[in-house]
Amino acid sequence: MANKDDKLMEKVQTLARNRGFVYPDSEIYGGMANTWDLGPLGVELKNNLKQLWWKFFVQSHDNMVGVDSAIIMNPRVWEASGHVGEFGDVLVDCKKCQNRFRADHIIEEVIQIDVEGKTSKEISEILTKNKVKCPSCGATDFTEPRQFNLLFKTHVGVIEDDKSAAYLRGETAQGMFTNFKNIVATSRKRVPFGIAQIGKAFRNEITPGNYIFRTREFEIAEFEYFIHPGDWEKPFEFWLANMHEFADIIGLPKNKLHDHDIPKEKLAHYSKRTVDIEFDFPFGQKELWGIAYRQDYDLSRHIEYSKEDLSYTDPMTSEKYVPHVIEPTFGVERTMLAILCSAYSEDMVGDESRTVLRLPMTLAPFKFAVLPLSKKPELEGNAKEVWTLLSKLGNTDYDETQSIGKRYRRQDEIGTPYCITVDFETLEDNAVTIRDRDTMKQTRVKINELEKHLTDLL
Repeated sequence: MANKDDKLMEKVQTLARNRGFVYPDSEIYGGMANTWDLGPLGVELKNNLKQLWWKFFVQSHDNMVGVDSAIIMNPRVWEASGHVGEFGDVLVDCKKCQNRFRADHIIEEVIQIDVEGKTSKEISEILTKNKVKCPSCGATDFTEPRQFNLLFKTHVGVIEDDKSAAYLRGETAQGMFTNFKNIVATSRKRVPFGIAQIGKAFRNEITPGNYIFRTREFEIAEFEYFIHPGDWEKPFEFWLANMHEFADIIGLPKNKLHDHDIPKEKLAHYSKRTVDIEFDFPFGQKELWGIAYRQDYDLSRHIEYSKEDLSYTDPMTSEKYVPHVIEPTFGVERTMLAILCSAYSEDMVGDESRTVLRLPMTLAPFKFAVLPLSKKPELEGNAKEVWTLLSKLGNTDYDETQSIGKRYRRQDEIGTPYCITVDFETLEDNAVTIRDRDTMKQTRVKINELEKHLTDLL
């Protein structure tokens, strides 16, 4: 397990709040526990991450297509998928302070015992035998463990009764399975091929926490890769390797990533193999992404419940079968958190401490920042000209407040790779100074050569 680093977590949260990455939700009303809003820079970071994911996993492969399915689907979808009957956690209440917890979380945190797959009775025995203490008040008296369904229930229409009951989707995967038949017909893709989606999912978590790592409303980026039933090992390894390649692209250190091959006795009933890619967060080693071989569970269940034929016929061999599925899944917000924790650094410039967010260029909210040396009107024309030029290459900030040194520090903190300073010499030589975030090296470049120079850096 990774060592915990509460100071790093505190520093990342402070920077994210102060610089406009993440805000507490509904703060003017006192907020809402474990609910967060993305600020201007958080939105840019998240969009950059999603666009990069889409390009890497979807657009770079000729056998991948996308879909954007509804958040509120026919409730029979969730009955078929097993979410209505089986999608839940084990809940306990502290009898003394009345706080509610996921039983597996407090057992794992307090006595480091993995209880995945244990029955409610077995969990109760572990709590009692080990005298597990309540994280809030220290008492050891809990209610009997009971199952708690994680789906958010709602109603469609004006009358709230059983006939109008519906659910906010607990995952994005089912929209890809229910659209399988349509996509095969319209895209004319042949197995093996994949369907990808990025979208919101909702889980009524008992104890969300660890900042944006676990929340009730979040985004998932995932795809279902449909394969012949007899061929799953090579594509599984292929996509697992691609996930590690993507981790490298977004700046996650290799030594902080760990593949956890889930033991057979702990696999979900539909999975023949699942690998969790875990990351060393400041609060410990936790699951970041996962890849599962789900066999034909989902399509077969939808065939059973919908009575529709969702099998596939090979146009070359006429073989008819229900495809099996490999599913790589990525939590977008927890990936953002891993990126922020990996990018955060501090160094010394002379006798002064400098905070730097060393984000990869592709993820940085601003690629460039234009900094006129002063607010004097004679510099504004050139500065605006440079900003217009650079905005065509990437998102560009324009910052003219405070001293140039403080503006450099501000851009370092938000991860801007290059600052371009327009000074009074620009009026004479029509050149600007480019400052590199990581090395702080400064280079003088003519404005008419600036686009080519920065394009080469990109």
